[in-house]
Amino acid sequence: MDDRGGSFVAVRRISQGLERGNNTCHSTSAEVVAGSAAWLGRGLSCVCAQRRESDARPSFDLTPAQEECLQRLQSRIDVPYDSSVPEHQEALKALWNSAFPDEELHGLISEQWKEMGWQGKDPSTDFRGGGFISLENLLFFARNFPKSFQDLLQKREGDRSVWEYPFAVAGVNITFMLIQMLDLEAVKPRTLVGATFLKFLAENDSAFDLLYCITFKLMDREWLTMHASYMDFNAVMKSTRRQLERELLSEDIIRLEDLPSYTLLTQ
Repeated sequence: MDDRGGSFVAVRRISQGLERGNNTCHSTSAEVVAGSAAWLGRGLSCVCAQRRESDARPSFDLTPAQEECLQRLQSRIDVPYDSSVPEHQEALKALWNSAFPDEELHGLISEQWKEMGWQGKDPSTDFRGGGFISLENLLFFARNFPKSFQDLLQKREGDRSVWEYPFAVAGVNITFMLIQMLDLEAVKPRTLVGATFLKFLAENDSAFDLLYCITFKLMDREWLTMHASYMDFNAVMKSTRRQLERELLSEDIIRLEDLPSYTLLTQ
């Protein structure tokens, strides 16, 4: 794992209520149990951190528009979360206000953050896994799909496990997984799924954020379908990635809104 690695925690449910380019593109009450230095529990590595080692993969040529959009997205990916930057502080406060509009936040370092599924009282320690873009993804989700966001945050749907995945840190994990799956840190995409995604990105500069929201809902559906619990998170992420790749490569998908899993956001 690279320097964006981190640790992961399990959440026991108490109640069911719980330098690259410019932009030219178009708890519920919970008891937190700490894991070790792997993303998910002692001895478990995050599935999204498992890089492919082959250097023999082909690359795909990009149109000028796709190249500019990729560079802009890469510039976002490169930004680490910095708790001393006012913009980052405001984004974190905005996330809290979107998640818990009726609860006053007592500080950027507070035990309250555990209610959202951060592993401790300082969320900045968890952003090493995804950088500032992972916070942007969560905030985009909260603002554009508030019902789905709250459904996942509060674990409202389905027969939930006693030991649930922590919402916020799972979100950081999803950001990291998508960056790896789509090969977004390469100069040119070296996978078909990565090249396919750039077609969507050239049409919609929020495509990564939208795909994030779709993936989060898909992951939760896989979690419920698999009757998963804490130790199953890696398996759920693998299943989510396989399903997402299949959908992205379907011939009849013209835009992200055509993905079968997009309907999960609008239910």
